[in-house]
Amino acid sequence: MLKIGLTGNIGSGKTMISGIFATLGLPVYKADEASRKFLYDPVVKNEILKQFGYGILTNDREINRRSLATIVFTDPPALQVLNSILHPQVILDFRNWAAQQAGKPYLIMEAAIIFESGYNAECDFIIHVSCPKEIAIDRVIKRDRIDGSSVLQRMQFQLEDEEKTRLAHFVIRNDGTELVIPQVLSIHQQLLKICTQRNDDVATGAADA
Repeated sequence: MLKIGLTGNIGSGKTMISGIFATLGLPVYKADEASRKFLYDPVVKNEILKQFGYGILTNDREINRRSLATIVFTDPPALQVLNSILHPQVILDFRNWAAQQAGKPYLIMEAAIIFESGYNAECDFIIHVSCPKEIAIDRVIKRDRIDGSSVLQRMQFQLEDEEKTRLAHFVIRNDGTELVIPQVLSIHQQLLKICTQRNDDVATGAADA
């Protein structure tokens, strides 16, 4: 089974795109949601508290994601520390999840920082959802009701859109100039052909053995 990474910077619309793949019947693993889930894992939570202190806890003694974000998005070394705790957990979780996805031609890992985190090493191909920074900022401001400076603060920890476009195997333009569904369907068909070819190669190799 092929493992396909789906990435895009904040405000690019990658979650919408992953939803289209899901409607096509492909399993989708949301790495960003998995990271948030691990904040409730006792072992991970204790390690985070060791590094960032108990001041990031809510009244219910859970990690306050907003407080933690305020720290790490203003301190690059702190973000590296947090990522060093969370990313290995996500990779293991993804591998376990992927092992359970039988009968599908390929699966999707959706992750905003797929290159920055090293998640791309888990994938056969990468799809990047490309969107100009100005459009992305406007989307996030409206979606999250935050100011533009806060969006830019988060963006500084992500590779530029142009760089991700260069690194990706497939690119979906989500800037309003092209319909996204035909782009997704085109990539889907290409991936199905790759899956078929790989299966044929395996079958041929087995027959020749």
